[in-house]
Amino acid sequence: MSKWLLRGLVFAALMVIIRLLQGALINLMESQALWISVLLVAVFAIAAFVWGLADGRADARANPDPDRRGDLAMTWLVGGLFAGIVSGFVAWFISLFYENLYAQGLLNEITTFAAFTALLMFVFAIAGVALGRGLVDRKAPPVQRYSVADSERDRADTDVFAAVGARDYHDDDKSATAEGTSAARTESLTSTPTEPREAESAGSEPTTDKAGASP
Repeated sequence: MSKWLLRGLVFAALMVIIRLLQGALINLMESQALWISVLLVAVFAIAAFVWGLADGRADARANPDPDRRGDLAMTWLVGGLFAGIVSGFVAWFISLFYENLYAQGLLNEITTFAAFTALLMFVFAIAGVALGRGLVDRKAPPVQRYSVADSERDRADTDVFAAVGARDYHDDDKSATAEGTSAARTESLTSTPTEPREAESAGSEPTTDKAGASP
């Protein structure tokens, strides 16, 4: 079961119970109807706050780095909307058979009252989450953060394929240098002066012999 569904079901049931108690207590003490309603709403809000506090502490302990923590805000928002709609529908359905339960029309129950339930649940739960995380972070040691350059350097040091590629590139560079040196040495050994041979083929004596024969 997902987190938001569990919270939605629990608080939907809690809201239905609170509304049943509200109707019964108001019928017994009509003059205290306002205080009864405020007290019961406070009980619902405290329950959301306590559960949010537990969620915040557990999440902070599981993930010391704030950037890696779960999105509890969305969890409680969706759970609050689910709890509001379901509790509104159930309360309206019960009011058809139990007259002491004060409920409005179906449309108002699944829209206006559902929005009130979701907002109440979300605000107090997120306040508990923030407090829970703050209490854990205050006593936790400082978190060491890594920059993008550090992570890339660490990845390059531990990347086997990058290391093998660099070694192969270094070996190819050495092989190319050795081949170039060998080719240059071979060319220098095989090359000979061509001027005396060209002079002999033309039927004239080399320039060096004429210079030696002249007095």
